[in-house]
Amino acid sequence: MGMSGAFTDSLNFLAKTTARRALNAGRVWSSYEYSRVMGTPAHHGMPVSISIEPTTSCNLRCPECPSGLRSFTRPTGMLQQSLFNNVIDELHPTLSYLIFYFQGEPYLHPQFLDLVQYASRKKIYTATSTNAHYLTDRNAEATIESGLDRLIISIDGTSQDAYQSYRIGGSLEKVIEGTRNILNWKTKLRSKTPHVIFQFLVVRPNEHEIPEVYRLAHELGVNEVRLKTAQIYDYQNGSPLIPTQDQYSRYRLEKDGTYSIKNSFDNHCWKMWHSCVVTWDGKVVPCCFDKDAHHVLGDVSRQSFKEVWRGEAYQDFRASLLRSRSEIEMCKNCTEGTKVWA
Repeated sequence: MGMSGAFTDSLNFLAKTTARRALNAGRVWSSYEYSRVMGTPAHHGMPVSISIEPTTSCNLRCPECPSGLRSFTRPTGMLQQSLFNNVIDELHPTLSYLIFYFQGEPYLHPQFLDLVQYASRKKIYTATSTNAHYLTDRNAEATIESGLDRLIISIDGTSQDAYQSYRIGGSLEKVIEGTRNILNWKTKLRSKTPHVIFQFLVVRPNEHEIPEVYRLAHELGVNEVRLKTAQIYDYQNGSPLIPTQDQYSRYRLEKDGTYSIKNSFDNHCWKMWHSCVVTWDGKVVPCCFDKDAHHVLGDVSRQSFKEVWRGEAYQDFRASLLRSRSEIEMCKNCTEGTKVWA
């Protein structure tokens, strides 16, 4: 799994697992298996994991990201603390894992670390993903003190040229400086958290630097490196971002010169049973592939989470997925099961 700290990270997660959360996870898994076999949606339990979006704002302009491209049709803004607190107050007895990320850069939210601290006090395992441009010395110290359990740092290159080919407007130097700040404060405060991961999105301009990212992570003292395959929106006719090394691509080159997605479209999806995404303004959407919130299944600014989770819209969506997943537009470019874990 990683370089150091993986065992400590697992222990930390297990330490937050209560009997009620474990029972909930068991109920969710059994209802998913039943639904998969029977072809009809049954659901017992509440989500095991949710992603919640602090903000849609971002400082970078990555080419395959709606936030970077400024191409959202949905409203943009910042998560209100009161809305967040309501969701966490309702879910914390059964919620095991909370991801502070969907679109945007979480550290642009002025109260981001207050949100993390609120969830940490409820003993929920917390994680976020950042481009690390705002991990100043002060923010790094506050991050450790917030109780954040996992910090994913996007580092898509080990030279500025390769890095900025995808992270447009970004500075590799800032990423490395931010990483150092986090690790320094982790040492100073004798904290076992957060578990720090370098996430390397493999694209053609950076694939030759994969060995280097391991070396850099080891040199800095990062806990783990994860390689991630890139989602390309218009992949059929190829893209300069598709890697030449087949094992790092979500797409297969066909004999006619076009590309197709590698994974099969099985008519089930674990994500629809165990997790969901809440946008900054309270919309509940099925998963992280619904970046522009086309499939809104409810609104926690107007309903309880349970009403949404057990509601007709959610059950109808699960049923349509069991019927024919390939007919749901966002599922067509989904790579459940095609991430490359290092």
